[in-house]
Amino acid sequence: MVVIAIDGPSGSGKSSASRAVAAFFRWDYLDTGALYRALTLFAINRDVRDPSHIPALLSANSIKWNGSPDEPQILLEGRIVNAEIRSEAVTKRVSEVAADPEVRKFLLALQRAIINQARSGIVVEGRDIGTTVWPDAELKIFLTADLIARAERRNAELSSNFTHKEIQDSLAARDVIDSNRSTSPLRQIDEQIIIDATHLSLEEVVTEIKRLIIELELSNDGEPRE
Repeated sequence: MVVIAIDGPSGSGKSSASRAVAAFFRWDYLDTGALYRALTLFAINRDVRDPSHIPALLSANSIKWNGSPDEPQILLEGRIVNAEIRSEAVTKRVSEVAADPEVRKFLLALQRAIINQARSGIVVEGRDIGTTVWPDAELKIFLTADLIARAERRNAELSSNFTHKEIQDSLAARDVIDSNRSTSPLRQIDEQIIIDATHLSLEEVVTEIKRLIIELELSNDGEPRE
């Protein structure tokens, strides 16, 4: 099984690029950020103030992930919550939840289980995939972009009342939290290939990642689409 780890800050284009690459090689896809958002939604719905209490309150199989890159789905307690986890309320609180060590420990086990269930390959995107979740990934990429470019991308993705300045400030604050948390912080390591997407289109980013996979001969188990 081939594991492609794509890490990077919010708004760098990880999700779109990861889905496109996974679809091309007919591999599975995992958006780890969706898992953290699902736990955040759970906390909001159950009025859980302390994130460390979330894992103990979840029943078995409360969170399920459908890894199809064409139509990924996140289920929380049997309901598809793809739209709900992108709400303003979740966006405002997900940083706090994701920084909690108990939450990260709980989701680390889930993420590894999902990866282990992959068929021939999987593209996993997040902030600590190549450093913590799956340090033995065959290809580790750090996808980044400057703050202005990331804010523009995030603004296009969100259906919200946030201004561009508010989104930019939110991303900057998330960068600080992600990079300075005590458990599995966002960081670059020597094994990662850095792709700066500030001036690249999505198609250009995807083309570069596909080139790296083919160059490293990692696609033998996948059947690229014509």
